[in-house]
Amino acid sequence: MHKTHGNGTFRLKDFKKIGENVIFEDGVRVFHPENITIGNNVYIGHNTYLKGYYKNEMKIGDHAWIGQDCFLHSAGGIEIGRAVGIGPTVKIITSTHREEDLSKPLIFCDMNFDKVIIEDGCNIGIGTIILPGVKIGEGSIIGAGAVVTNDIEPYTVAAGVPAKLLRRRRKIGKLK
Repeated sequence: MHKTHGNGTFRLKDFKKIGENVIFEDGVRVFHPENITIGNNVYIGHNTYLKGYYKNEMKIGDHAWIGQDCFLHSAGGIEIGRAVGIGPTVKIITSTHREEDLSKPLIFCDMNFDKVIIEDGCNIGIGTIILPGVKIGEGSIIGAGAVVTNDIEPYTVAAGVPAKLLRRRRKIGKLK
C-alpha cells in the first residue's frame, strides 16, 4: 500500500484560517493546509513550498512577503510575525533526526521537533537557512546566504555561516 501527503494542490477553504488579499503565485504548493494560518495582505512567491504537518502549526502574520522558491517545513511549528520579508530560496527547517542510536541508519531514528519563530519586522536575506529551534528577534536583519543556528537578538544584523552578530540597529520607534 502506498500513501502520500498529496500533490500540494490546495483550496482556500482548506486552510485553518486565511486572511484577505493573500497572493499565491504560480507553482506554490501547500501540504496540510488545515494546520496553516495566513494573515491579511500576504504574498507568497512562485514555486514556494508551505509544508504544513499533521501536527503543529504554521502561522504567517499580516503583511508578510515570502519570495519565490522558499521551503518552509513546519513539523516543529513556524511562527512568522507581521511585516516580515523573506527573500527568495530561504529554507526554514523545524525537525531533525536524533543521532544517538548508532544501531540503525539516521533516517530510521526518531525525530526532534523545534519551533522557529521570526518576530515582527524582520528581513531574511536571499538563500538563508534557518535551523530548528531558532528565534529571530523583532526588527532583525539576516544577511543573504546565512545559516542561522542560534537565536538572534531583536534589532540586530547577523550574517555568515553560522550567522553571527554584525551590529545592533538603532530602534527609533515601535513597529506599526
